[in-house]
Amino acid sequence: MNQTPEKALVVLSGGQDSTTCLYWALQTFGHGNVETVTFDYGQRHRVELDCARKIAALAGVRQTVLPIDTFAAIGGNALTDADIAPEDGARDDDALPNTFVPGRNLIFLTFAAALAYTRGARHLVAGVAQTDYSGYPDCRENTLKALEVALRLGMDSRVELHAPLMYLSKAETVSLAQQVGAMDALSWSHTCYNGQVPPCGHCASCELRAKGFAEAGVPDPLIVRCQTPRED
Repeated sequence: MNQTPEKALVVLSGGQDSTTCLYWALQTFGHGNVETVTFDYGQRHRVELDCARKIAALAGVRQTVLPIDTFAAIGGNALTDADIAPEDGARDDDALPNTFVPGRNLIFLTFAAALAYTRGARHLVAGVAQTDYSGYPDCRENTLKALEVALRLGMDSRVELHAPLMYLSKAETVSLAQQVGAMDALSWSHTCYNGQVPPCGHCASCELRAKGFAEAGVPDPLIVRCQTPRED
């Protein structure tokens, strides 16, 4: 007796990690069973919205863009407040970086679960990780496990949260991207907190991405694309 294929919804920001997770989901659940959701939350690096559209189109998957303007109204962080500049490099203390948007992943995954519910998708996939990350508490496994329980209870569902990168270093994430065929799509991904293309190279996100590709011994497809002369 044939079982109904399991469907998955990927939270696609347009960045390196979520792009890798999209291709992981395509390999895991099958091409016809995956779609994506992208959040427009007033982020400084709005170029990632265009990147997410491009990547979803390349992957041949449906994309839904949901607007959330509450974070911009709250402000107080470098990603949604124009008066606060992202910090350069990684911090050397235990304080959270000013790019931390309080509650962002909790809200994103809750809205994603609601959308997945309407789509008949039981699986949610997110590119969060607590290894080689910026210290965000909503990227930790215990946070996701607690949220998964809350979503199951609150929606009377069997929703399952997947975080394929949870314990991978950035170099290991690059290796996974190679394995699942995400490298071409990564040439259109965006990570720079300053929203620059080519990336600024000095914000914490740029440094972390560059470190991962360097340690993996693989050229960053985005940098290669940006450095390749265009033919008119």
